Amino acid sequence: MRINKHPILNFEEGETVSFVFGGQRFEGKAGEPIACALHAAGVKILGHSHEGRPRGLYCAIGNCSSCLATVDGISNVRICVEKLREGMVVEMQEGKGLIRI
Repeated sequence: MRINKHPILNFEEGETVSFVFGGQRFEGKAGEPIACALHAAGVKILGHSHEGRPRGLYCAIGNCSSCLATVDGISNVRICVEKLREGMVVEMQEGKGLIRI
């Protein structure tokens, strides 16, 4: 199920793009939040807390930390508000993520 309307976020439905999540290729609409593309593809678990509990889409406006993921090597990206682009590599983030120097 694709999220098309949201009380706070505006969605621009762009062209279909491909991206990778957890080593698997997915498709979504350019410009939509990454989490929305994953939700449309049936992915509900986006990562795990530092205690190992599964995390998923919660607030969908970038206020909580339930959707933190590693995007193109950058940890702690809130994928509920990060816009999807062609070729992105998104990884589930375990706990607090890694800081790469």
